[in-house]
Formats: sequence, structure tokens, C-alpha cells
Amino acid sequence: MSVEVDWFLRAHPEITTVEAILPDCNGVMRGKWIPRPKLGKVFGGELKLPKTALSLDIWGRDVEELVFSTGDADGLCRPIEGTLLPAPWSPGGERGQVMLAMYDLNGSPYMGDPAHVLARVVERFHASGWRPVIAAELEFSLVTLNATGNGATLPDHTCPVPASSSPIGGNTYGLDVLNEHRVMMEDLRTACEAQDLPFDGVVKESAPSQYEVNMQHVSDPVLAARQIIMMKRLIKGVAAKHGLIASFMAKPFEEEAGNGMHVHCSVLDEKGLNIFDDGSDKGTPLLLNAIAGCLTYMAESVAIFAPSYNAYRRFQKGCHAPTYPSWGYENRTVAVRVPAGSPTARRLEHRVAGADTNPYLLFAVILSGMLEGIRENLSPGDPISGDGYAQEEAALPVYMPDAVQLFSESDFIRNSLGEELQRIYTLTKSQEIAEFRRRITDLEYLTYLERL
Repeated sequence: MSVEVDWFLRAHPEITTVEAILPDCNGVMRGKWIPRPKLGKVFGGELKLPKTALSLDIWGRDVEELVFSTGDADGLCRPIEGTLLPAPWSPGGERGQVMLAMYDLNGSPYMGDPAHVLARVVERFHASGWRPVIAAELEFSLVTLNATGNGATLPDHTCPVPASSSPIGGNTYGLDVLNEHRVMMEDLRTACEAQDLPFDGVVKESAPSQYEVNMQHVSDPVLAARQIIMMKRLIKGVAAKHGLIASFMAKPFEEEAGNGMHVHCSVLDEKGLNIFDDGSDKGTPLLLNAIAGCLTYMAESVAIFAPSYNAYRRFQKGCHAPTYPSWGYENRTVAVRVPAGSPTARRLEHRVAGADTNPYLLFAVILSGMLEGIRENLSPGDPISGDGYAQEEAALPVYMPDAVQLFSESDFIRNSLGEELQRIYTLTKSQEIAEFRRRITDLEYLTYLERL
């Protein structure tokens, strides 16, 4: 038995079951429940799952083309060191969790696993003597469910709502709203401590029932992505303990702004100095190169930024989601913002992705874009002043089929994420699109059934 397992079992006699978790390409948790006596076998390399577990569609269905082309072969699931932890929100506190990574049976990383894809991108930075530093702002909606007369279940706001009306404003930065959920928020904080997650505070966001958790800067993007995966699971678990639903759905309410995930990134050299810092507010030419790379390859990456059919509902007027690859200084209406502050903390903020994105893949395409911009000495053009949403041309795809088509044909994606990830992600998203295309919505019936 490994030292980690032995220590964990001694420290947590109350835990009877450990959830072995493998995040798929959608960021959905797959895996197994492992009884306490069998935990040692997982750490002994005996846990296998089909490689196609990483490419299931959002409903958990196989993509037949992938199953038939591979014979649904197994991969080896190895525990990630340091992730064997209690899940304090579980009923009675009797469950723990451990994160997994997928390998080929010969021991090499399986490059359909988003964590390995990101690790390979980070290796390219290390080869140049650089270390990316990542932080994220993660938005979510705190809701309850309401069953409608036609059998559907819709989200209800947890913020104050006038009688027979919708909420009036979101009470942005309102401390009184946080106080209404103070018990849950305190449980969230203590759960983060138990799982050693870099919780840096929570604020009330601009939409009703919307909140934002800030994550601390981390100089290991793979760790940062894993912490976001764990944080999302933690928030959902703590909310459920209090009878609430924490949703990272990109656009849960038609008339309100959606949930995004903003990413802050700087790069340190071998001496630990920020390569974007020249002592001024402008930043170094390398910062401009990195921004230009993000903008150049942004359209090809939208299928990662907006992985769900619902995510494209954010890309419309008034939803605070950029539809044009623009940039600017201290401007929250552009796709890539350079925040004000100390020159030593000079960084870019990527503001396109929805909260439903897979953070491993999100970081991989952002960092790859930055690196390509630097290598190609690209220029981002002039910064935008004023309203970045008011661009005449919406150059980013705002429909899922268009985004997936660009993704599937992109040399940048193939070189950044690898052929295997590009292939399985394209097939998974294509299957999801086909399902939505064949469904008839209530709006279509209301519009056409009697009128035509």
C-alpha cells in the first residue's frame, strides 16, 4: 500500500468510499466509486476504463465512430499525487475523492486526456525557459428548480424577486445578498481549506443569483486547471448540501448575462521576472505579441471557449461576452484586457470563455496562442478605447456548428492540442449538435403549429 493511501486511511477512518474521478473532454466527472479496502489497488495501477470515457457526449453517450474504430480499448487510470482528499460536503462526510489521469497500457500519456494535452503545451514554455502563471475568475448561478405544467424543470432565482415579476438588477457586489447565503459560503470556505484549494474570495456578480469565485495565481497551469475542476465540484456539492443548485451553465436565464470564466496570465523567466513587465503601464513587446496570438487564433478556439449548445446564447448584445477579437487596456468590453496595476503584475486577461468550458483545454489554447504570437512576432493592432462590443464585424463564430467546423479544420488546434484530441472533440461535439438539431423546441410549436 502506498504511503499516501496509508496516511489517508489512518487520518480519515470515517471515509468508507472514495470517488475516483476522470474529467472528460466536456469537463464532466466520469469514474468509479471505490470501497475503502480496494483503494490500494487503484494506487497500485489496477484501475482501467475505456479510453472513450473521455469522449462521451454531454449526455454520457458513446460516440459510435470512436468505439468501433478502437474496439473500445482500455486505458490505464493512474491517481494524481496529492488529490486523495476528503469530500466534506458528502452526506455524513463518509466519502473521499481522488483525481485520475489516463495512460496508454504501455505507460505513455494518452493524448485524448485534456490534462496531458495541457501538460504538453506547458512543456513548450519550459523549453523556452518560461513559466506561465494562471489565475481564473469563475462565475456560477445559485438557483432552485421549479417544475412547470408541461413537465419541464426550469431554474428559479434565489435572489429577491418582486411579486409576479423578474428580478430588477443583480445587486452587483452586494454584501447583503452574500449574507443571505452566509452559512453556505462559510461551508464553501472550510471545504476549500479541507481540499487545499486556492480560494481567494467570492463576490456577488452582475446578474441576479450570479456569483464569482476568485482563484489565486498558480505557476503550474495543469495544477490550476485541476483546482478549477475540483472547485466546481466542491461548489456544486456544498450548494446541494444546502438544498440549492450551483450551475456553471453558460446561459441559464434568457434575459440575464451568462456565466463566464475569465483567465489571467503572465509569464515568468528563469529568474522569476515577469516577461511582460517593462516598468510601464504599456508592457513589453512580448505582451503585445502574446495578445496578438490570442486574437489571431481566437476564432479557431471558440469551440473550446463555448463547448455547449447553450454557450452560444452568451454571444449576443447585452450578455457581456465578446464577439470580436479585440483588445485594450483596462477595458472590460474587449476579448483580451490588460488590467491596470503594478507593472510587476502585468498580465493579460482572456474574457471569452463560458464557465462551462474545460479548464485544461481552455488554458491549452490560450497559452498556445500566446506562444505562437511571441514566436511569430505578431502585432495585435491598436487597442480599443470605449465600447469593444460595438464592433461592426462579429468575427468570432456565434453558432456551434460554425465553431466546430473551424476547430476541426484548424492547423493551430492540431499543433496545439494534438490530432487525437482534435479528432475526438470534433466527433463528440458533432454528435451533440446533431441531437439538438433534431429536437423541436416549445418556441417552434408556439410560433408555427397553429399559424402555418
